[in-house]
Amino acid sequence: MNAREEVLRRVREALGGSRGTRPPVPRGYARRLSEAEAATRADVLALFTERVADYRAAVRHVGADELGTAVAAALWGREAKQIVVPADLPFGWLAELDGVRALADTPAVDIDTLAAADGAVTGCAVAIAQTGTVVLDGGPAQGRRALTLVPGYHLCVVRADQIVGTVPEAVARLDPARPLTWISGPSVTHGIEMTRVEGAHGPVHLEVLVVED
Repeated sequence: MNAREEVLRRVREALGGSRGTRPPVPRGYARRLSEAEAATRADVLALFTERVADYRAAVRHVGADELGTAVAAALWGREAKQIVVPADLPFGWLAELDGVRALADTPAVDIDTLAAADGAVTGCAVAIAQTGTVVLDGGPAQGRRALTLVPGYHLCVVRADQIVGTVPEAVARLDPARPLTWISGPSVTHGIEMTRVEGAHGPVHLEVLVVED
């Protein structure tokens, strides 16, 4: 008996009569934020802002009638000249741009053009206060994954009513059959000698605009 067979024998013995049966999988999660985390809706928004900032991402709250100006200001602040956007991005989001060329991803922009762009502007499907995460599913104003993974800067617009408290609440809103991208801050890895490297697997810079009515 070789080592592999010995390991498998021990596993089978440990499983005993339960071998081959599937344990029950819990569903219907109802996790909510505790009052210490967030007691009111305003607290949920504040917690989201705090957690996004913890990831070294920029985050700002704007009114709905200020969004076009806020998007333009964010791009001007980065001295952007050319950005890429989903084909169905609301026109009003870019209405105040001056001197910045917006390439709609239709037909699909090639990888070299994406890499050369100064950034991408998208919406999101849902956002999570507890983890400071925004989730994209390829739905309205989000586009394909490459738009937010190849350029070095991602400006994400999040409506206040898209922000939920916890991951289970977010999962309840999402369709698991869609291509989900979970974004918690700029791309960061510590895989080589625990050295922090930013931008290895996505944007170096993430900026979030929270739109409140």
